[in-house]
Amino acid sequence: MQQSITINYEEFESINELSDSDKELLLSSFAATNLAYAPYSNFKVGAAAKLSDNSIITAANQENASYGATICAERALLLNPAITSNNYIEIIAISYVKANGESLNPLSCCGICRQALLEYEQRIAKPIKLILGGRTGKVWIFNNLSCLLPLGFSNKSL
Repeated sequence: MQQSITINYEEFESINELSDSDKELLLSSFAATNLAYAPYSNFKVGAAAKLSDNSIITAANQENASYGATICAERALLLNPAITSNNYIEIIAISYVKANGESLNPLSCCGICRQALLEYEQRIAKPIKLILGGRTGKVWIFNNLSCLLPLGFSNKSL
């Protein structure tokens, strides 16, 4: 029997169509790309999160000559000490800048980050909204992180 998985998301033509709070968070992720250390790929990724206390934290990718030691912006965000059992992520925004300065379309998270984000969302047992956008162009909004990895490995798999 053939089965299918559908992923639902909203698409906006530009950042200007977002609510003020979503726009602020996406702009924070743009600013976070300036914190990236990406001398090898020249692909700078910034992530911003709105926490349950309404504060905003940011992170960026940090590359390493030993490529396995590189950490993506999304996982760097999850390492922030501001995230505790009493203060958790509600919304994440992710943006990027390529070596040529372009960033025209939303890009999704890599597989490792999808797994890490999925487990974080499952741990807090609350959906986390995800906003993906480049510097210009369309913006995608997902109502939860689990839709990015629908057949993800979880603690229930153990």
